[in-house]
Amino acid sequence: MILERSMSDEWLSNSYLVADAPGGHGVIIDSGGPSAPLLEAVDRHELTVEHLLLTHHHHDHVAENHVYKERLGVEILAHPLEAERLMDVDRAIEPGESLIESGGLQIGALHTPGHTAGMLTFVVNGTDAFTGDTLFKGSVGGVKAAGATGFADIKSSVMDVLMGLPRETRLHPGHTEPTTVGEEWEQNAFIRIWRGLDEGGEDRCTVWDRDATLILWGDDYDGGHKAWVRWEETAEDDIVPGSQVVRPSD
Repeated sequence: MILERSMSDEWLSNSYLVADAPGGHGVIIDSGGPSAPLLEAVDRHELTVEHLLLTHHHHDHVAENHVYKERLGVEILAHPLEAERLMDVDRAIEPGESLIESGGLQIGALHTPGHTAGMLTFVVNGTDAFTGDTLFKGSVGGVKAAGATGFADIKSSVMDVLMGLPRETRLHPGHTEPTTVGEEWEQNAFIRIWRGLDEGGEDRCTVWDRDATLILWGDDYDGGHKAWVRWEETAEDDIVPGSQVVRPSD
């Protein structure tokens, strides 16, 4: 299988070209990364690319949709809830459908909401999963961006869906570096607490002038931090940008 990745210097967002073999068929997954390297790879491998698959609607994952439409004439596919927020989706697709059988590629979709309502993870040939902004190397997606559906959904998407894939499954996130299910199962700090291996913290903090308990001060894909907090007034959990957390030690 051919796999090429293009990452935006500004957003650190990835676009992927996945194809069966030179001279064969491929797809593009997300379009936030620079299109030029992937278009060059399409030409170099003499590929037929007919589809652009979108994990979700955020701008840093759809910015170059028009380029692939103009250059390759792709059909753009997304979950119905994401398609409602975009002007250029050609066909809405439901999770669980066998989306594409093109050459040696078989691609299915898993519904992994939390970061957005219609987030899809695309699984190619049962070996590689493209997780959008649900799960990153060492981190998980936030649930405060436009269209987010909350902590319970992101936890379920990670633990019940993605961690249910075979341990050797390669994970290709929407931002920065790849990982595997096995690596995240053992090392991801969020997952370790959800598994009951590690205990959450009890430090007090403030987020947007709201009092909270800091359960986890976790790493994020961009070298910063992501925080799992529990709001004092509701006892509900949330995942917020680390930059928004004020701790007594700060």
